[in-house]
Amino acid sequence: MATLAFDVYGTLIDTDGVVDRLREWIGSQAETFSQTWRSKQLEYSFRRGLMRRYENFAACTRHALDYCCAEYEVSFSAGQKDALLQSYRALPAFGDVEESLVGLKAEGHRLFAFSNGSSEAVEEVLQTNGLREWFEGVVSCDALKTFKPNPDVYHYFMREAGDSNDAWLISGNPFDVIGAVSAGMKSAWVKRSNRAVFDPWEIEPSVTVESLNELYEKVESR
Repeated sequence: MATLAFDVYGTLIDTDGVVDRLREWIGSQAETFSQTWRSKQLEYSFRRGLMRRYENFAACTRHALDYCCAEYEVSFSAGQKDALLQSYRALPAFGDVEESLVGLKAEGHRLFAFSNGSSEAVEEVLQTNGLREWFEGVVSCDALKTFKPNPDVYHYFMREAGDSNDAWLISGNPFDVIGAVSAGMKSAWVKRSNRAVFDPWEIEPSVTVESLNELYEKVESR
């Protein structure tokens, strides 16, 4: 059976879960604000990793929020900013997550959560969504003070999981999939939107799925 490393934010957990609260405060700007916030959050993690000026993923999230407030000319109070940042620790899971995890676990696959987020933050969001029991462990890039797609973090995962032969990354983020394949892992790209585009590089995912419920068949066939 395979060892499956599930990316958390954007794969298991819906980062657009903040949109409802944003809509209450900034109306029609909510969707684009949320998308920019997520994009900047990732950009800041990439830049900090390259610069070797590490601050954890929560700091990247906070700085990205500050950027969005300036970009969209939004003046949130300190309390509103704190509420938005706290909501990141209680984002909702996608609808296909629990069923697929239960099925994969029942088939004997080893499941891990593997994230740029700190172990504490990941544990909290998984517990909030009732998902933590399905994972053998949580592996955080925070332990190495860097972020995906640094190859060191994928090698670290394989050491922690004790499996370098049949280890898969499951992710909705193309950069993450490319990083994992480059480091020697198999990968499944979760294409959650018809509009999603995979980066046109020389590296492709091992498989592409539109729902986590397709994973069992795809992983078994490999």
